[in-house]
Amino acid sequence: MKRFGRWLCALAFLGCGTAGTAQAQPQAQSQAQPPAFPSKVVTLMVPYPAGAASDFTARALSEPFAKALGGPVIVENIGGATGAIAAAKVLGAPADGHYLFQGSPNELILSGLVNKSTRYKPEDFQWIAPVATSPLVLVVNSKLPVHSLDEFVALARARKDAPLSYGTPGAGTLYHLLGELFTRRTGAPLTHVPYKGGAPIIQDLLGGQIDFAFMPYQAFYVDYVNQGRLRLVGSLSPGKRLPAPFDTLQTSAQSKDMKEFDFGIWTSYMVRKGTPQPVAERLNAAIATALKNPHARAQLESQAKTVFEPMSLEAGEKFYASEVARYRELVKTIGYEAP
Repeated sequence: MKRFGRWLCALAFLGCGTAGTAQAQPQAQSQAQPPAFPSKVVTLMVPYPAGAASDFTARALSEPFAKALGGPVIVENIGGATGAIAAAKVLGAPADGHYLFQGSPNELILSGLVNKSTRYKPEDFQWIAPVATSPLVLVVNSKLPVHSLDEFVALARARKDAPLSYGTPGAGTLYHLLGELFTRRTGAPLTHVPYKGGAPIIQDLLGGQIDFAFMPYQAFYVDYVNQGRLRLVGSLSPGKRLPAPFDTLQTSAQSKDMKEFDFGIWTSYMVRKGTPQPVAERLNAAIATALKNPHARAQLESQAKTVFEPMSLEAGEKFYASEVARYRELVKTIGYEAP
């Protein structure tokens, strides 16, 4: 009987231990860490060919971003369809944070608002972090006999039988809408010529195939101006002082006919909606760290870009929502409808 009693006690003890293990197992599973991030190469998707202002931004940030993230980062360029092809690739990838879209209002907001062929909406993207704002300038080929915004308006009005032509990265972009707004406010007709990105626009300006373009400021304009191949005639961002020799350009605020043309363009990183919050927070922090890198920051500021201060995910979503509303109003004001 004593042996039987000891055997029962031992069996009860083992049962208690098994039950304790069974209770501990679900708790251990609930505390399991999410998969490591990044688990593969992170891609910065640039929706235009290499050589344009957007490409410069991605390449300035890719190295410090990779260092802050602790994993490899590459830049991928896919042009065409006003950025919609690159955007579709990002939105078609898993929502795991390994594909970031480097976008501006052109691709993120306007494409989905004005292009009937675009199948995504601004709300399909999830905000990660802003990068910088670029001032806009009016660039003309050197054969055009104008040196200020007011002279440009006068020439455009005089060319009703042979309208001035301007290049943009595509129909429905901010640069295209600026042309529509220009015609609406000045009465001067223009001929729109769409391209796949900024680099081919510059090439055709240099070659004289088009007359002008609204473009983000870039430092290499200095070389072409000094060579007599391009001319900057005005700034559409009067709140941002351009570096010499463009610091004396007539601004839209000083112009008689373009006084309300106060525009800049921001760049930010986005991911597909549904990306896990911890991953989004990790990306947000890594981009903020990259923007503090002295070399990267100097590269961006050399292009007269104003680098954003760090912005939380919540603040970023509010900013993005307000910008979507602002550009909806711009499209409404112009009355633009995609052909």
